Amino acid sequence: MREITSLNTGWTFAAGFDPAHINAPMAGESVTLPHNAVDLPMSYFDERAYQKPFTYQREIRWSPAWEGKCVRLRFDAAMADATVWLNGVETCHHRDGYTPFTVDLSDAFVDGKLLVTLRVDGAENPEIPPFGGRIDYLTYAGIYRDVWLEVLPARHITSVKIETPDVLAATKTVIAKVATSEAGPVEAQITDAQGREIAHSTGEGDIRFKGLTDITLWSTQTPALYTLTLTLPDSGDQITQRFGFREAQFTPEGFFLNGERVILRGLNRHQSFPYSGYAQGKRSQQRDAEILRFDLGCNIVRTSHYPQSPYFLDRCDEIGLMVFEEIPGWQHIGGPVWQDESLLDVERMIRRDWNHPSIIIWGVRINESPDEDAFYTRTNALARDLDPTRQTGGVRCIPDSTLLEDVYTMNDFILGDFEMPFSNRPRTALRDQQEVTGLPERVPYLVTEYNGHMFPTKAGDPEHRQHEHVIRHLEVLNAAHDPATGLAGCIGWCMFDYNTHKDFGAGDRICHHGVMTIFREPKFAAYAYASQRDPEDEILMEPVTVWARGERNIGGVLPLIVLTNCDEVELSYANVTKRVGPDRERFPHLPHPPVIIDHRHFTEDELGDWGESWHAGHLRGFLNGKMVVKRFFPADAVLDRLELAPDVQEAEADPSDDIRVMIRALDQAGNKLHFLNEPVFLEVEGPATLIGPNCPVLQGGTTGCWLRLTGERGTVRLTATLRDHREKTLIEARKFGALRQVSPSRGLDTTDKAPPPLS
Repeated sequence: MREITSLNTGWTFAAGFDPAHINAPMAGESVTLPHNAVDLPMSYFDERAYQKPFTYQREIRWSPAWEGKCVRLRFDAAMADATVWLNGVETCHHRDGYTPFTVDLSDAFVDGKLLVTLRVDGAENPEIPPFGGRIDYLTYAGIYRDVWLEVLPARHITSVKIETPDVLAATKTVIAKVATSEAGPVEAQITDAQGREIAHSTGEGDIRFKGLTDITLWSTQTPALYTLTLTLPDSGDQITQRFGFREAQFTPEGFFLNGERVILRGLNRHQSFPYSGYAQGKRSQQRDAEILRFDLGCNIVRTSHYPQSPYFLDRCDEIGLMVFEEIPGWQHIGGPVWQDESLLDVERMIRRDWNHPSIIIWGVRINESPDEDAFYTRTNALARDLDPTRQTGGVRCIPDSTLLEDVYTMNDFILGDFEMPFSNRPRTALRDQQEVTGLPERVPYLVTEYNGHMFPTKAGDPEHRQHEHVIRHLEVLNAAHDPATGLAGCIGWCMFDYNTHKDFGAGDRICHHGVMTIFREPKFAAYAYASQRDPEDEILMEPVTVWARGERNIGGVLPLIVLTNCDEVELSYANVTKRVGPDRERFPHLPHPPVIIDHRHFTEDELGDWGESWHAGHLRGFLNGKMVVKRFFPADAVLDRLELAPDVQEAEADPSDDIRVMIRALDQAGNKLHFLNEPVFLEVEGPATLIGPNCPVLQGGTTGCWLRLTGERGTVRLTATLRDHREKTLIEARKFGALRQVSPSRGLDTTDKAPPPLS
């Protein structure tokens, strides 16, 4: 049986690289992985601070139980250009910063000891994607994902690719393409989510299961997962791999999941966090998937612009969030060495992630790059050879581009053109696909970015800018839902604000392009997505206002956009009450158009002239004639309390993990005070440390923090103070066991041996 042990603790870290460290223990800082080589401030930093070499080191002692077995390290990712020495001997060089690599330790021990030294280089090496040009995101140096010690029998399983052809047939089929280090029999079992056996077989190479019945298809609403367990009866090696039965097909008529038309509605996601860069653990990765699916109501995410954490993808599988995954890159295409490395990126990405049912398309073109037909012919051919079960896409921002992929994927920023100087184009949400492609016929077509840098909006921006930000997202969503276009859907730019290079953003090293803040707190535009959810899942009503007469130009709160999935919204002001329905005339294709209250409903006199007393606002949402939600906006909003909202109240005491806590300044009715921008003072007691400063400043009435657990059991107490308001929250850290004698459902290494040829 294989043993897999977390090796995230016990590492020594030092800035720079000294060749003397290859052969001898070095002095440095004791760190736990995931680790960020340089923690940057929130804004106005110099990103060159991490663009240099760093060294990690750890000692491993031999165990007699390992005799005759394969012993190796698996690094889930290290940024970037990683070189590994074992007792002074260079053993591995892995250039890509986003995919896993393994190091064989079996014959490297000397006198029962092994010194592992790893050098990473944060410099932007022009021979490694995504480097060579300018990229609008940061590539934080460090070992930012998990490291595992793997002990495997001499004969072990090296890879498995699971295919489920013809899922719409009455009976289902599973093909498990299994590769092992040595030839021999393999036992295979399929179980459902309750652990009940569905099928059992024994074979070598391709193992087929036919005639399966009572199978639940994987979908956004029913993300049913099954488990394939593979066992080698002679050596005892065993792995498990989750998978799903589903058919995902992009066509000229739109996207079809299991034969049914689905409008894709999603956002792009970077894997970065404030202060800690890429180096956050399992819970943070999972939480981002949950925010996208449950808080924002998205059904797809694009992993811009690189393969992301297996924890994130695992959670997408579990909750029904479809994924567009793509290779590293941003506009720039390098020379032959660079392109060969990019081909390796395609292979590494697909081999690592081919069993995730959530992944519905491979992105095999460098984001927003020019046409390079010879190069992209190679990336597409490789992807189709490795995985003919999924279509390919290639994100571009240029029209009339050569279509070598299966799906024409386009970043459409046309909505920004109408306000450009000398532009004669009217306000347009999305271009007709044939105008973009230049082709005489429709093809499978997906919009992969829009808005973003066309209209960056900060959480604390004036209400009129928030209003326009919301409208722009609504207009694109409405256009994407038009059934006549054959559009597969749209993926907006982007989920949250993120740190970036000096060449981009607001000059503060932040791109304020998100519908959420960098702490994943919703801006008003986030509710353009969330309000499209079925009211059976959650009833939502979010007015786009701070409810103040003098905030907007000229004054007043009209037009008032109410983002909601209610049938009607009632607004009461002083002694006047009006009930208004969704604006289906302006947004005819949205599942849930906003309610827009304006002077068609309230006269200027009814909301009070300038200089008159300002009154509170009462809003009530109705569904099927019944009031289901209400909001109150006081006329005299004041700071009433702080809200501390941790993502969880209990957690395993895992030193590799972290917990987000949102901090909100609220008025007497529980509304955020959007223009309260003051410091909040934080104190942490118990087995956790604070990631970032202890006095963050509210932006848009909120801020946040992450707590890194120490690994000790106990109660974590976070206290926040704003003026004379203090609030505390408690998080219980339970016992954590580091040793995992398991067959992991994620991170299965596929580098030892290629799978059998596809039949």
